[in-house]
Amino acid sequence: MLKKTSLIKVTMMLLITNQILAEGPVKPPTAQTALATLNKAHPRLILTDKRLAELKELMKRDPLLKKCYEDVIKQADEYCTAAPLKYRVSNADGVRLLWVSRACVSRVYTLGLAWRLTGDEKYAAKAKENLLTVCAFKDWNPLHFLDTAEMSHGVGVGYDWLYHYLDAESREKIRTGLITNGLKPGLVQYKGEGTWRVNSYFNWNQVCNGGLIVGALAIAETDPKYAEVIIPGAVKFLPNALSTYAPDGAWPEGPGYWNYATSHTVYGLAALNTALGTDFGLSKMKGLSETGLFPIYITGSTNLYFNFADVGTNLGSSRENIPCLFWLARKFNKPFLAKAEREMLTKRNAFPLDFIWYVPAAKSPAPSLDKYFRGPVEVAVFRSAWDDPNALFVGVKAGFNQVNHGHLDLGTFVIDALGVRWARDLGRENYNLPGYWNKGKNAKRWTYYRISSFAHNVPVLGGKNQDVKAETKITKFKSTPAKGFAVLDLTSAYKDFAKKVTRGVSIVENRRAVLVQDEFEITKPCEVAWGMTTDAKIVADKKGGAVLTIGKKKMTAQILSPAGAVFTVESAEQEPPLYPNKGIKRLVIRLKDQKGPLRITVFFAPLRPDGGPLTPKVKALDQW
Repeated sequence: MLKKTSLIKVTMMLLITNQILAEGPVKPPTAQTALATLNKAHPRLILTDKRLAELKELMKRDPLLKKCYEDVIKQADEYCTAAPLKYRVSNADGVRLLWVSRACVSRVYTLGLAWRLTGDEKYAAKAKENLLTVCAFKDWNPLHFLDTAEMSHGVGVGYDWLYHYLDAESREKIRTGLITNGLKPGLVQYKGEGTWRVNSYFNWNQVCNGGLIVGALAIAETDPKYAEVIIPGAVKFLPNALSTYAPDGAWPEGPGYWNYATSHTVYGLAALNTALGTDFGLSKMKGLSETGLFPIYITGSTNLYFNFADVGTNLGSSRENIPCLFWLARKFNKPFLAKAEREMLTKRNAFPLDFIWYVPAAKSPAPSLDKYFRGPVEVAVFRSAWDDPNALFVGVKAGFNQVNHGHLDLGTFVIDALGVRWARDLGRENYNLPGYWNKGKNAKRWTYYRISSFAHNVPVLGGKNQDVKAETKITKFKSTPAKGFAVLDLTSAYKDFAKKVTRGVSIVENRRAVLVQDEFEITKPCEVAWGMTTDAKIVADKKGGAVLTIGKKKMTAQILSPAGAVFTVESAEQEPPLYPNKGIKRLVIRLKDQKGPLRITVFFAPLRPDGGPLTPKVKALDQW
């Protein structure tokens, strides 16, 4: 979440040079033209009165939308008795007010929507109370500018939605608080070529620009000078981050930060469209129309993300509601995105934006089982079925070790089967550890276990991490009804020891098993350690096999090559101040003093319902 170095910025610019072209031109307005089409009436942000009337009518005949309404009202009733917000920087790090900003946003949307839906003034009164509270804060913590941007978003929506409810004195206090604590610090971000907060290639860009767009548009008819700087600046700098979606919609910071970055992108675009009638071509940036597929495809059959990068501290982050999928579905005519979000709403409580952006059921073409996402981080995923919680799922990634929030994990994979995750990623470490954000060659960051290669499902050569500047690609991808595979060239991650390293990952045996095969041409004698992190109990035999058990579910692992290799079981547990990883194991193959060609092939198969193993028909592959 913190500033990336200039080296990373330059490298990312080189990686996406050929990807930043929009399908249509992005044309930033001038200060003189930015507000030329402003709708001066309130409310004008995100949810117009016209859209609200449509939703009220639809709710009469759509049971799921009615459920969303009931979820919002229930949450609003709880907020009516919630304790007042307080200015409190997180005790965990002494840096962030972010949790308070997010609480404000949640309360404003929920209470404001409940008032607009019901007309019950208890909701408006409580929303007003929250707005006056945060606008009386000494500041919105501009040193950690995400806090300021998100608070500007929440207060901007509240001011706009409650405009006609607020008395003149309250309106002035909220407007003054928004200007003093949000928009004035915001103007500083757009001076010259802009600060890294608004011109970066990652989530800070969308969050900061999105929040400031909403705040500036909220008061644009009375205080246009803020929007006249912020809107042209945001439209100028947002393409830096939006270009990172190209060409297929993947997000290099992982699925958790995809949600964060994309949601705030949509907040900004939606506000521009409802207030100005245009987003100046930003929604035409290449990859944005496809990006809604990313979190859906990299969610396994367990509903856990393929949680690469700084995502999740537990067993992968579970996919939750993603209301912006509705917005993306409507904007780009992608009914599958709306179908996925509606399915989530049958299992979880709705957020206000689920109601606001709701898309009713429509015919949706059956999606492919497999998907390859290109970009600064490349991901391939394969599954045996959709809508089956016991389905087999495998995902593998390549890309660039220096991406924001990246780990030394090129080639890592995850496996789901029988409703549990077998091969896993441990997720992020503690953001407040010393040197966590330093990404130089010998930086402290790379010594932390969860960030290192030693915690991931990748080979380790010579007892060393992957090269911190390695860039890798998926060189082959194929999908057929019976199987699918991806081949990754990982050579640059191991250049100190090998002149060629490739990894192939395949869903095989009519989509009932997974094959992982690594090929090495080793030039410097070294130990090769193949490893996989798992929550399973492991029983290894002396014939190159192992049985993994989670609860009553079992999966077999079998070494197909090299002959004579066996599994060992090691611990992934760590001592404080690192996260402990209690009970987590590593399934490991250790091969001493290797030189020349080497092939490691491992076959994974969930046990059949009758308990019998699936005997592999495939062998080590000479070619893919």
